[in-house]
Amino acid sequence: MKNINYLNYFFVGVPIFLVACGILTNESSGNLIGSGLLFLILTGLFQVIFGIKMLMDDPKDTNLQHYIKGVGFFFALWLINGTVLNFEIIYYILVPIPIVLAIFFSMITYKKAHK
Repeated sequence: MKNINYLNYFFVGVPIFLVACGILTNESSGNLIGSGLLFLILTGLFQVIFGIKMLMDDPKDTNLQHYIKGVGFFFALWLINGTVLNFEIIYYILVPIPIVLAIFFSMITYKKAHK
């Protein structure tokens, strides 16, 4: 479990590091900032895959159940709003949800690693 926690630190830290380096160096092409933002996709993919794996290993953990429900809610709302509703305000609601989910998953892995 500690390895998953360290991997989570890596996947969360790399985009922050790349974006910070891009801002500090005042890079005009935006390669570092763009790479950091694209790395967020890998961060989310890592967290969802390991969240599902951890839930399969411990199906009674309520925190993991809430995490997976939050991920499902995010993608369902995104899909429904894109195809049926098409309300602009919902897109503004969708922006902070992955950040909250990433912090919540980081808390879950930290608690499990230091148990």
